[in-house]
Amino acid sequence: MTDEVRQVEHYSVSFPNRIGEGARVLGALRNAGVNFIAVWGYPRGTGKAQLELIPENGSAFVAAAKQAKLRPKKSTAFYLQGEDHPGAVADVLKKLAEAKISIGALQAVCGGAGRYGAVVFLSPAATKKAAAILGAA
Repeated sequence: MTDEVRQVEHYSVSFPNRIGEGARVLGALRNAGVNFIAVWGYPRGTGKAQLELIPENGSAFVAAAKQAKLRPKKSTAFYLQGEDHPGAVADVLKKLAEAKISIGALQAVCGGAGRYGAVVFLSPAATKKAAAILGAA
């Protein structure tokens, strides 16, 4: 199967790095019916934690985040998915490199059943050019 590339809304939220805070935040979003394409979190500085979130529906996420007293920061990313094979992500990065586009970050995982998913972050200035090169929907 051919890889699918979608331009997606990416949000970052910060909150106190205390036991249970991640569960509280994600629980509030779950209770509001928000579903995610991708989520990952990490500590950030002293006493803070951060979640990176790619919701299926950005406006539903923003409304739920507001209710949960979160202040999301929005940016754009590209979501890749397709058949897992050696070099699946390398092929995409090669296309970007050949176009002189530098990536800011990358997250990729095997989705099981022979599938993979990845999120590529670029500078805002590179987004339009990358979308054209990757054939993003």
